[in-house]
Amino acid sequence: MICPKCESEYIDGITECPDCKTELVTKEEFEGNLVHPEDWIIIHTTDHNYLAEMYRANLKGAEIESLIWGQKDSSFPAPGDLSIIKILVKKEDAERALEIIEEINKTEVGEDDEE
Repeated sequence: MICPKCESEYIDGITECPDCKTELVTKEEFEGNLVHPEDWIIIHTTDHNYLAEMYRANLKGAEIESLIWGQKDSSFPAPGDLSIIKILVKKEDAERALEIIEEINKTEVGEDDEE
């Protein structure tokens, strides 16, 4: 048995982690819920955090799990933000996720104001 919060292992018969007070799960159940890098694919990159968060919110609304991976290098001696932010989804959701992002990008800012 394993605590899904602190990842401590316990012998059979223990049902709750004494440290976290979290219900224990079997090793198979724990490993089945791990995030494996090979299960994910980068579907979009941006240099604006607000865009990444907007895309993620829309994907969540479509019940698509996503991750945002940002890399900041504060030691790079240049003005501005040169970091690239990547949006990842599970491979099986990639096609739907790309459709959602493409639809968002088709909509022009202020388009509703013209009507």
